[in-house]
Amino acid sequence: MIAIDNVLLSDEVIEAQFVCDLDRCLGGCCVDGDCGAPLTEAEAQVMPEVFADIQSMLPETHLQAIAEQGVVVWDAEHGQVTPTVHGGICVYALTDEKGIVKCAIERAYVAGQTGHQKPISCHLFPIRITQSEGFEAVNYEPRKKLCRPACKLGKKLKIPVYKFLKDALVRKYGLEFYETLDAVANRNVEG
Repeated sequence: MIAIDNVLLSDEVIEAQFVCDLDRCLGGCCVDGDCGAPLTEAEAQVMPEVFADIQSMLPETHLQAIAEQGVVVWDAEHGQVTPTVHGGICVYALTDEKGIVKCAIERAYVAGQTGHQKPISCHLFPIRITQSEGFEAVNYEPRKKLCRPACKLGKKLKIPVYKFLKDALVRKYGLEFYETLDAVANRNVEG
């Protein structure tokens, strides 16, 4: 276990290796799950604005699901989450010509059409954060079958989870936090 400030990270975050292999998994994490993507309170509050920014990109079935459910829904286990289409694909996801599912929010962000990135829970996947009293627990939780290609590619390329998720970790916790985590990981490799 690694402790940085009020964040406890499992050792797997620096020891396991992972690189998304979209050609193999086809973005299945945007389709397969218990519910939509968990949202922070701030993310949930800006979803009406985000929806207005990306509405023209979304397929009719996704727009219909949003009309029926709203831009954010409540899940008993995860709180505020993105809606899904019939319990499957996230309403904010798009399927490209290769059949790969990608985030419309992120596509619009990269294109400068919105000032908001995809939900941090999506950006951090396969890391999951659990809030506890006085600290956050950060765990590596890839989906066994779905993420098998990513685990294999990570091992082939020798890229630890935390390095693959550098941008997401910096977005969530800041650069100083990431540099501290990197120093801890490097000490573990040397020691």
